[in-house]
Amino acid sequence: MTSTEPSSSDDTSLAASSDPSLRWLCVFCGSSAGEDSRYLDAATRLGKVLLEREIGLVYGGSRVGLMGRLADTVMGGGGEVVGVIPRALMNREVAHQGLTELLITDSMHARKSQMVERSDAFVAAPGGIGTLEEFFEVLTWAQLGLHRKPCGLLNARGYFDPLIHLLDHGVREGFIQKAHRSMVLVEADAGMLLDRISGYDPPPVPRWIRPGET
Repeated sequence: MTSTEPSSSDDTSLAASSDPSLRWLCVFCGSSAGEDSRYLDAATRLGKVLLEREIGLVYGGSRVGLMGRLADTVMGGGGEVVGVIPRALMNREVAHQGLTELLITDSMHARKSQMVERSDAFVAAPGGIGTLEEFFEVLTWAQLGLHRKPCGLLNARGYFDPLIHLLDHGVREGFIQKAHRSMVLVEADAGMLLDRISGYDPPPVPRWIRPGET
């Protein structure tokens, strides 16, 4: 494993990839395992699909919970895994020491910026407040035109059903545009979700702000 500290350039950290292929997938998910073992099974399944399709994993760098299971599955099958973790969370999130690469950042914002820069698409699997915050930040960046990369929810066991209902409610009530709602790809099966990500055609949106203004 290599451990590195990324550069702090704000303008490059939000740049969209010019490569249309899905080479690296960023996954936001829980550092807890959840109350049902099927959540861990879903993380294992996602890891196996990444291996089958030769897609590298970018994630939050922990060795516990769904995060650890996903990383261990990909590494155990000979895949590539890049973990990105803030220095302040090295101990609290129990950083994984067996990855292809572990990036240590100085802040949470730098962590997310590096994950965006390193990835071609984003998926949220079941997780807590941090998972939701990370997913909605990259989705907001897409809404603002800062990138055109796919954003998906792995809806294992219907975990995100209440969130999906909230998004649809926001559309009905006039607070979320249909084009922005369409940016959220939802599937319960990892393979089907990656199929939709691979065929994603982003809606045209204007760039409202520049990367350095986030």
